[in-house]
Amino acid sequence: MPWSVNIGSIAGTAVRIHVTFVLFLVWIFAASWAQGGAEAAWSGLVFMVALFACVLAHEFGHILAARVFGVATPDVTLLPIGGVARLERIPEEPGEEFLVAIAGPMVNVVIAAALMVLFGADPSIGNLAAVESTTTSLADKLAAVNIFLVLFNMIPAFPMDGGRVLRALLSIKLGHVRATEIAAAIGQAAAFAFGFIGLFTNPMLIFIAIFVYLAATSEAQLVAIRAMSRDVPVSAAMITEFATLTPDEPIEAAIETLLRTSQQEFPVVDEARRLAGVLSRADMIRALKEVGPQAPVATVMTTEIPVMSHRGRLEQAFAILQEKQKPAVGIVDPTGRLVGLVTSETVGEMLMVSEALPKGTRFGPWGPAAGV
Repeated sequence: MPWSVNIGSIAGTAVRIHVTFVLFLVWIFAASWAQGGAEAAWSGLVFMVALFACVLAHEFGHILAARVFGVATPDVTLLPIGGVARLERIPEEPGEEFLVAIAGPMVNVVIAAALMVLFGADPSIGNLAAVESTTTSLADKLAAVNIFLVLFNMIPAFPMDGGRVLRALLSIKLGHVRATEIAAAIGQAAAFAFGFIGLFTNPMLIFIAIFVYLAATSEAQLVAIRAMSRDVPVSAAMITEFATLTPDEPIEAAIETLLRTSQQEFPVVDEARRLAGVLSRADMIRALKEVGPQAPVATVMTTEIPVMSHRGRLEQAFAILQEKQKPAVGIVDPTGRLVGLVTSETVGEMLMVSEALPKGTRFGPWGPAAGV
């Protein structure tokens, strides 16, 4: 995630802190100092660090459950509104998704129970309202907040865990796509509710509303793309007319090519037209500033671009784009020569075409997403 810093790893998963999270801690410290002096400031900071340790444990509940089903978990990022664990894919089997989704809240249940048993913590709503008080014990505040995290995350709307639990249950009867549409719609409605309440109470709810709405919309689009691409041959969706670059040509030549075309990504190929990398428009502009116009393309291109056969399916290409976080997938013939490209923009255009078609109509190999 942009603007985040890697602070280490736990069990093979990188732990990252977003710069806004650091600014949030600084703001909490300063606001507490202004209200109650040094004691309140340090007490507030300790509580926030302990709270986000609980959030991190919540995310690792998801991560460890996902690993049981063979899902890779590259990293987790701490944000002011919580944590985001990146899974290379979301299990589509209802039982698997249910267990991965419920694992996070169950961690918070265990933490609250441990605080109650070991320290006699009181998780009542009164302690939740007194999180800024220096007279309420840290154990009481943490127990109350962990119970709140369980209740909040189990709201049956995307992107909360409750939304994924709801989708898993609905998928048993309605299929993955239709279940996602329902859970995403509930998530968007919840976002409007959070935003409206935030206008009159806590402005933080407005930011949460924006995050929830965008995440719910994104999840619905991703599932629709996967459904749409399931029966489409990649040869029918790949870009076949594109300008290419060579590894040894200078950046200034690449810029000239950029100005003659409307491409976003440029494949870099060797003499045998085998894919060596991809250079994006943003990479070119950044390279001009950092290494100059005479630097060769090979020094700034993105390497290790995944490739697949031209006889594959678009669903496979889309899955690779998601999992590898690369700008494109190269489509090659049996000799390894580059014959096409699939990018996120390509897949997005396919989805627009699919959604624009009248119900029951097919154009080429694709049509409206089916409720599978």
